[in-house]
Amino acid sequence: MKRNAGKQNLGIWIAAAAVLAAAILLLSVRVTNVTVTGSKRYTEKQMEELLFPGKWDKNSAYLYISNRFKPHRQIPFVENYKLVFHGPTSVEIIVYEKDIVGYVTDMSSYMYFDKDGIVVESSGNKLEGVPLITGLDFGQLILHRPLPVKDQTVFQDILNLTQQLSLHNIVVDRIEYNSHNKATLYMGEMQVSLGDDANVDSKISVLSDILAAHPQLVGMKGVIELENYNEEGIGGGITFKKK
Repeated sequence: MKRNAGKQNLGIWIAAAAVLAAAILLLSVRVTNVTVTGSKRYTEKQMEELLFPGKWDKNSAYLYISNRFKPHRQIPFVENYKLVFHGPTSVEIIVYEKDIVGYVTDMSSYMYFDKDGIVVESSGNKLEGVPLITGLDFGQLILHRPLPVKDQTVFQDILNLTQQLSLHNIVVDRIEYNSHNKATLYMGEMQVSLGDDANVDSKISVLSDILAAHPQLVGMKGVIELENYNEEGIGGGITFKKK
């Protein structure tokens, strides 16, 4: 009986020691290789610092459990992210950024909105490559609510225009809309009058050709008028007025 009891106690101690050793091993394994995909607004180092700020955040076991059962961290301009483990020490961060087409200013804040006119982010930081939209008549701005403008179709116009600008690698400082939803681009001292959304793809395409052929225009103070441009003749309806 005593021998059996001694064997049982020894077995318990061995099992406890094995569990303790396994726990120590798990706590000692840390993520050492982090890769980031899908992020245009944050570098790999910035994403790593945002997601793993604490002492335990890179512990492999803790990270796996917290990723499975805890809510994800809220990161400005990021809709969501996904962690994919490629082993106990390697993890990939897949970032899904918010779809932002422009911003308006409200007091000292930049209010960024998506293609549907929903205010998705409020920040004191100005994002590069996102144009300021002016001329919209709106009331009180509320985060995660639509911009309160009378004509909601203007957001489809903004989306079409910003997509074409991005396609042709044209960077603008500001896009101004008048009461008839006619757009004017501001590029430093240069203005480009586009008119309404009709033929916007052709207008931006010909604007790209003009800027490529006459790069000196970018630094000049004047107006390129494309409001009456039509596809029937290259250069038809295009004028330039130097100020």
